Amino acid sequence: MDIQGIKNRFEIIGNSPALNHAINVAMQVAITDLSVLIVGDSGVGKESFSQIIHALSARKHNPFIAVNCGAIPEGTIDSELFGHEKGSFTGAVDSRKGYFETVNGGTLFLDEIGEMPLGTQARLLRVLETGEFFRVGSSKVQKTDVRVIAATNRDLLALTQNGKFREDLYYRLSTVPIRVPSLRDRKEDIPLLFRKFVVDFSEKYKTVPIQLDDEAKMALTEYPWPGNVRELKNVAEQISVLSKTPVLTRSEVLKFLPEKHENRLPVLASSTHHTGDFNNEREILYKLFFDMKRDVTELKKMFLENLKNPSLAGNTTNFNHESLLDDYYGHSLQANGENLLENHQPVILPQDKKLDEHQVVEESLNIMDKEKELIEKALIKHRGKRKDASLDLGISERTLYRKLKEYDINE
Repeated sequence: MDIQGIKNRFEIIGNSPALNHAINVAMQVAITDLSVLIVGDSGVGKESFSQIIHALSARKHNPFIAVNCGAIPEGTIDSELFGHEKGSFTGAVDSRKGYFETVNGGTLFLDEIGEMPLGTQARLLRVLETGEFFRVGSSKVQKTDVRVIAATNRDLLALTQNGKFREDLYYRLSTVPIRVPSLRDRKEDIPLLFRKFVVDFSEKYKTVPIQLDDEAKMALTEYPWPGNVRELKNVAEQISVLSKTPVLTRSEVLKFLPEKHENRLPVLASSTHHTGDFNNEREILYKLFFDMKRDVTELKKMFLENLKNPSLAGNTTNFNHESLLDDYYGHSLQANGENLLENHQPVILPQDKKLDEHQVVEESLNIMDKEKELIEKALIKHRGKRKDASLDLGISERTLYRKLKEYDINE
């Protein structure tokens, strides 16, 4: 079968060189039993290429099953793929065959392979290398003869570097990689695809097929189509149903296209983006500690200036400098790190407690020590009431309870 016959059989529209190359690779590898990794953005039609490989292989009369690894919960994916024994986990009322048993002799298409848990990846690698696996809850070795075709819209090589995908499995799967081009990389095919879709929808809804003028076609090709063929098909259906004129202009087509072209593919969270109660609490504490260190330094400078020039202090007040710092730390949480010097009258040390001008007071800057100290002061201030102390600290009562255990603080 030639390439055009493949396109007609699997309803693949387009003549771009990148698309033709991907189809040629699929046709050549189909006659072998090699593992294939199909790479491409979401919506480009990766499953169609897995069907081409199966249909042209010696396994074409045996089962073909497509499995979306991202749609199966982590706790059940092993059971789905490899089966389980009765009583192996809660809810396992009967023994069950997995896909590797039911598809024996056929082809298993694992879509979104990048979402597969690491534990399941190790089991999959064993099947690929030896053809052996264990059911969940069983120690009996099972044998299978299954060809695996995997697909992903993620950069698996980058995931291997981050420890989220097994490097040995990546190289085992990508014996023959096939890259399916995105719609933005084969813009010449967009008008052909749109025409095919509107003809199909006109037959479905008993309407006249929509036509586009030259400017309207240009508008379609200029749009980046982040959702690829799937998004183009949805837009064609909207236009077929909602358009009031048989021939659309550029301005009319633009009404059906999103104004903002956002990337809709799954991405890894930035390492600088913090979420959760614990991280927010840490950020607040860091700010408080740095603010307090700066303000304590200013207090020391003020003490030395008052010692040198007592007249600057105004009405002197006898005090204990440790109690003043305790008072400062106790109120710094309420002030959210603001400088509290504005709320205190200038003070000096009594003559019998002069501070050496050159004395350096070393203080602990350990985050854990400061955090424990703040919690203890908050509990003392609020007479052991956790709820009030947690509100003063700016953390949840549950987090406060956990830190009491962590630091072994007696209330």
